[in-house]
Amino acid sequence: MMVIKEAEIGGKKLRIETGRMAKQANGSVLVSLGETTVLATAVCAETAKEDIDFFPLQVEYRERSSAAGKFPGGFIKREGKPSEKEVLSSRLIDRPIRPLFPEGFRNETQISATVFAFDGENDPDIVGAIGASAALAVSDIPFQGPIGEVRVGRINGELVLNPTAKEIAASDIELVVAGTEDSIMMVEGEAKQVSEAELLEALKFAHDAIKTIVQLQNELREACGKPKREFSPVPVPEDLKAAVMAQALEPFTQIVSSVLAKEERAAKNKELTLAVQEALKEQFPEQESLINSILHDLEKDLMRKRILTEGLRLDGRTVTQIRPITVDLSVLPRVHGSSLFTRGETQSLGSLTLGTKNDEQIVDGLLEEYTKRFMLHYNFPPYSVGEVGKMIGPGRREIGHGNLAERSLKYIIPTEKDFPYTIKLTSDILESNGSSSMATVCSGSLALMDGGVPVKAAVAGIAMGLIKEGDQYAVLSDILGNEDHLGDMDFKVAGTSEGITGFQMDIKIRGISFEIMEKALLQAKEGRLHILSIMNTAITQPREDLSKYAPRMLVIDIDPEQIGGLIGPAGKTVQKIQRTFNVEISIEDSGMVHIASLDLDSATRCRDYIKKMNSFPDIGGIYEGEVVKLLDFGALIELVPGKSGLLHISEIDMKRVNKVTDYFKEGDVVKVKLLKVENGKYSLSRKEVLKMEAAAAAAAAAPEEQTEAPAEPSENQ
Repeated sequence: MMVIKEAEIGGKKLRIETGRMAKQANGSVLVSLGETTVLATAVCAETAKEDIDFFPLQVEYRERSSAAGKFPGGFIKREGKPSEKEVLSSRLIDRPIRPLFPEGFRNETQISATVFAFDGENDPDIVGAIGASAALAVSDIPFQGPIGEVRVGRINGELVLNPTAKEIAASDIELVVAGTEDSIMMVEGEAKQVSEAELLEALKFAHDAIKTIVQLQNELREACGKPKREFSPVPVPEDLKAAVMAQALEPFTQIVSSVLAKEERAAKNKELTLAVQEALKEQFPEQESLINSILHDLEKDLMRKRILTEGLRLDGRTVTQIRPITVDLSVLPRVHGSSLFTRGETQSLGSLTLGTKNDEQIVDGLLEEYTKRFMLHYNFPPYSVGEVGKMIGPGRREIGHGNLAERSLKYIIPTEKDFPYTIKLTSDILESNGSSSMATVCSGSLALMDGGVPVKAAVAGIAMGLIKEGDQYAVLSDILGNEDHLGDMDFKVAGTSEGITGFQMDIKIRGISFEIMEKALLQAKEGRLHILSIMNTAITQPREDLSKYAPRMLVIDIDPEQIGGLIGPAGKTVQKIQRTFNVEISIEDSGMVHIASLDLDSATRCRDYIKKMNSFPDIGGIYEGEVVKLLDFGALIELVPGKSGLLHISEIDMKRVNKVTDYFKEGDVVKVKLLKVENGKYSLSRKEVLKMEAAAAAAAAAPEEQTEAPAEPSENQ
């Protein structure tokens, strides 16, 4: 039976249909916003996967090029591995729905969202998230949703729901918000130095729309939803739990109360775990997995209780304290800028690379192809956490963390007009114990300044955590890895001293109130300003000069109609200019010309040459030009690059000229006067220049006229 539910969201029709497509999935829906259409399916294994201690959820978001009436780029006209946009969209679906599955659920579950139509206005990532929730809602899979997801922009102070790409470009806030009917589950976005109050206002605006989307899915579920399958987690035997507590409670309390480094704490935990397993192996054989689970929960309970009752954390800090921070600049030779930012046991090495227009990243997707001139790549090698692992391409986590840091720094990047470079930051995480993405923001900001990039301001980032039990809660500043793992929230906030530029929030409980969110934002501001003050002791403004290893870039604007002349037939003219001045030139359709060279003098001379090429000689002006061709009746003289005039044989000298070759050869430089321009043709004269020079010489040789009056006779005469 096909069922359709519709609602208006932000002035656009949201349509959810089920019962017509992909009926063998546990749940499937076709969701449309405008004319953007996504098929979302949910499939779940009948039995739990054994010997794992996590929920095996897989979320796959895919965009079909045909959805926008396009062919995929490249030689193979078939979609391949997911693009960065598809990976990030998958994360926007995964993060809000994952906490809403029952604790202990271990059945493999796969969510698939496929974009089959794109109208060029409504981003399908939001549609895919709504579809994933709706597919789970109508299925028999135990899911404690549904959720809604929206994008919010702000143009001229007015909040806009699900803005188009053009509206986003004009916005000073762009955020994606997901939540249930009661609370916010996920936030992701960027802003142009907005205040905490403005961000909260945008979140509340988003949640109003989310409630409508959730209600629509509830109506769909009531109309055709399948009964949810029975699930209850495997209970832990009380005698085993009591035995573990008897062995581990006191020593674990000691470990949790001790101020230890990350590796020391891990070693103590491992030592205790092995001791408990050894003590109980005869009484409870083959129960290592359950023993580990009980010990994990015990550590979690002890850590959370200590924070809520004593206000003390694993490393002895209060809830608002920031770990010790050190900053080192110019740590790498030859790179264009570098910094080493260390906060506690988290360390990011930031490297800056400056390139030319030709180094821009080409992005091909459902929208028209475009380029990026600022990019940030985040790397998380296994040695950063003291482990052995495969060194392969970036995973979803690396792509997500890099994107968050890039968006947080994007606002401070100078415009292409002010700084015509392609800018790449690389963050290599050398140590990790909490909030490496925010350390990346700090190291990236410092590397930009160290490299002389004229950024608008310094940016710092901080990760906030939450411990919540009933009505009692504590917001934690600058969380550790364990506080992220054992806590209820990971809220990352980045910004300048003036306002927020990037943010991301994920929670592991059913949701949090706006009261908690407001407290977290204000506490994050205090922490951010503290971190900025330390960064400012290392460097307060960008260095005046670029690295001597960075290319020198100059920009000149020419008339778009003159582009063809600059390029020349088959590119011969521009290629010759590049060889002559040893530069790299790129030309935009707008007429903006980028000139790059390792030598500033070469770039300057090339710029002046192009400027002359695109200037128009003045009638009556005197020019020095090169003889480019000899003719029987005269010579062609290049007045300015790309513009030549005829010096007729009768205008070569004041006396009769029989042969042009008696006066010139190709390559000679001749001073001429521009007599007239007719139909784009320039008529030149050397004779007039000679006359002028002769007249000037005669005037200089003539005796000076007496200008002084005769002297008055003296009184003695």
